Amino acid sequence: MKKFMDENFLLTNETARSLYHDVAKDLPIIDYHCHLSPQEIYENKSYRTITEVWLYGDHYKWRVMRANGVDERCVTGDASDYDKFMAYARALPSAIGNPLYHWSHLELQRYFGITDIINEKNAPAIWENVNAQLAEGGFGARDLITKSKVKVICTTDDPTDSLEYHLKLKEDASFETKVLPSFRPDKGLELNREGFTAWVEKLSQVSGQAVDSYDGFLSALEARVRFFHEVGGRVSDHALDYVPYAEATKEEAAAIFQKALNGQKVSHEDEMKYKTYTLVFLGKLYAELGWAMQYHMNASRNNNPRMFEKLGPDTGFDSMNDSAISIPLCRLLAALEQDNHLPKTILYSLNPTQNHTIAALVGSFQGGGIPGKIQFGSAWWFNDTKEGMIAQMKALADIGLLGRFVGMLTDSRSFLSYTRHEYFRRILCSLIGEWVENGEFPDDRELLGRIVQDISYDNAKAYFGF
Repeated sequence: MKKFMDENFLLTNETARSLYHDVAKDLPIIDYHCHLSPQEIYENKSYRTITEVWLYGDHYKWRVMRANGVDERCVTGDASDYDKFMAYARALPSAIGNPLYHWSHLELQRYFGITDIINEKNAPAIWENVNAQLAEGGFGARDLITKSKVKVICTTDDPTDSLEYHLKLKEDASFETKVLPSFRPDKGLELNREGFTAWVEKLSQVSGQAVDSYDGFLSALEARVRFFHEVGGRVSDHALDYVPYAEATKEEAAAIFQKALNGQKVSHEDEMKYKTYTLVFLGKLYAELGWAMQYHMNASRNNNPRMFEKLGPDTGFDSMNDSAISIPLCRLLAALEQDNHLPKTILYSLNPTQNHTIAALVGSFQGGGIPGKIQFGSAWWFNDTKEGMIAQMKALADIGLLGRFVGMLTDSRSFLSYTRHEYFRRILCSLIGEWVENGEFPDDRELLGRIVQDISYDNAKAYFGF
């Protein structure tokens, strides 16, 4: 029987152990998509309790707590930090098979040197230990990033954001990690959602351009893309809960935009026309600037209306969608490729049944002399589990080039989440080691080391060109 989470955790064969310890273990990190706060990074936010650094804002952990019958007061409510921590400690032993069980222990091990197996009995001692370490200092947001060897962080930023803290970080020579903005224009595409007109008005204000027409809207969006570029942004991100495609003229898109600007709801068909034209416009702009475009597809968000009304979005009430993506996504990418305006693109689906669909589709749009120009993105959200990561990489390997994969990201709001890169790298090494030891790939340690290092770090470094 193997020891729980020892130095060879998840490394199921000798080749894997060699690749991880000799190659992957100490490589730096490029976190090209996350939801960290640039203000908290700039201010080197500190924490008083383990609850603040461990549970605040972490809807992965909140879902586990709710599933264990924890009252909302001890999840997001006004209970004390100690009570919330204890509620999570009581829930965790039931999370057998859930990556949170591993992540939580990795976070305690790597950042606080605690190797105890978490349960209700030892939780009070862990509470005291971690809080004492936090009080001594050295665990601020920047400190945790530096300890994790993170070279680049791409936050997720609205086009109307001033990027104040990105600008401050850019001028701060004392912090070596690059913190760059990512352009996330979802609020400008969801013209049927509440707040669309208010958002357009804010876009007008920050861009300094009148946005009383679709031409003005596109011009303002372009101005903000170029501003993000000046600050260092090289990545966009789009949450496509479904993939839209409906051909439309600019005049049709303009009429639809004007209707929404007047406060009217538009039909689903018109919404798709507007989104398609706008996404193609933005994609061409990204291509011109050499950006990478990300599509996060097939999330079903805010499923619980009562809790959405109470807590708002991103609080743990989302799930997988099962809308079709093959035909609309193919047509959307083809509309950009038609005139050679398809940017580097990373595709993620929250529905793992679409793994091979995406792996096959990306092969239809490769080219331009860019290795892995169109990427099948890493296992995302509900799929960044051991089995989910293996399934994504196997699908990519089955049909494409795993060796050109840009690897892992955190997609997280937690400064402790960089242990997920370790989790991923261990799984990657184990998968490759399995193929080698089964005689399915040569035992060429120089080649294997190159592949592991590329997927863990170098491919992302080259692909994004930060």
